Amino acid sequence: MSSIPLSNLDSVLTSTDKAKGLPNEHYVSEAIFEEEKKVILFDNWSAIGTGKDIPNVGDVKPVNFVGMPLILVRDEDNHISVFQNTCRHRGMILIEEPTNISGVIRCPYHSWCYNLRGELCATPMVGGTDTNSHESIRNEELGLFEIRSTLWQDIIFVNISGAAPEFKDYAAKAIKRWSEFEKPLYHGGENSSFSLTLETNWKLAVENYCESYHLPWVHPELNITSSIEDHYHIEEMGAFSGQGSHVYNQIKSEDGKVFPDFEGLSSKWDKTSEYIALYPNVLLGVHRDHFFSIIIEPIETNKTIEHVSLYYSKKPSDMPQLSALLETNATFWKTVFQEDVGVVEGMQRGRNGLMFDGGKFSAVMDSATHCFHHWVALSLKEFRSRNAPL
Repeated sequence: MSSIPLSNLDSVLTSTDKAKGLPNEHYVSEAIFEEEKKVILFDNWSAIGTGKDIPNVGDVKPVNFVGMPLILVRDEDNHISVFQNTCRHRGMILIEEPTNISGVIRCPYHSWCYNLRGELCATPMVGGTDTNSHESIRNEELGLFEIRSTLWQDIIFVNISGAAPEFKDYAAKAIKRWSEFEKPLYHGGENSSFSLTLETNWKLAVENYCESYHLPWVHPELNITSSIEDHYHIEEMGAFSGQGSHVYNQIKSEDGKVFPDFEGLSSKWDKTSEYIALYPNVLLGVHRDHFFSIIIEPIETNKTIEHVSLYYSKKPSDMPQLSALLETNATFWKTVFQEDVGVVEGMQRGRNGLMFDGGKFSAVMDSATHCFHHWVALSLKEFRSRNAPL
């Protein structure tokens, strides 16, 4: 339990014009990092991967999510499940590297085996060298620990504690806002995914994404085509926040070709694009002709990995004439996201300044970022209140 007094968060839990940001400890303290892991990441629906990571039946991929060993599995029914990556016998890690399994998941220690639905199906020599069963070993009781999970927009979400509402309720407002994009998404191919490693706390990556205030200085080229004046705030307290632009210009090939639009979109999306942080750790962007997700993976208090994936309305194989444009778009977004690295790392270094008091928000320009701070602070304060000594 953190020793930070409850009152330290009160300055966050007020209106944007009066609020301060989260205290420095929330960016540099190991104790706070552990607290946030439980309260913010494990108690809510956090993103840990994508369906494209395990595209084929039998694909299995290990994921270490803030120290929690997990495996993503696509079973014979093409269903994705998430299990704890530990054998029920002696706690051995089952899967070390991504692989495809045509048979069973076999523990490398004593060869206990599980099918792709996580059910225990073989226990060699468990009753002696010539006996593969024992009355005390009930297979139906010793399947892999399944983690509550769901798939939305090809993003695999987990609720490790099991305490969150149903995902459709948890993300209802985001799902409704972008209901027009509830349709098949096709990954753009190998170069349409990339990762960036940042020497910063994971929350700073989220906070930076929420606002367009930094656009003229950090993204000068982007500001030319979609300027800060064209942007607006998106705020859904307790759920998500971000920004949108009224000026979206489709990227074009040298001969004027563009990506095909998602079908059935209203005229709103002819020139509008939107970018939100769905709390706690997934960043999303929608446009008439492509979609992206960024999964924020917290590693340490001052280390984060961003996993970026770009999607389109058609498979790359169905638009071979746009293969070069796929590369161009991936390069464009990689450049934009790389431009943010210096500022989020600079803010992390700045949090080591003992006198920094959380900072002062602009009531006009920072309200979407404060929305995220408020959600984190409220979640932590409620947790601490429930667990305070009597």
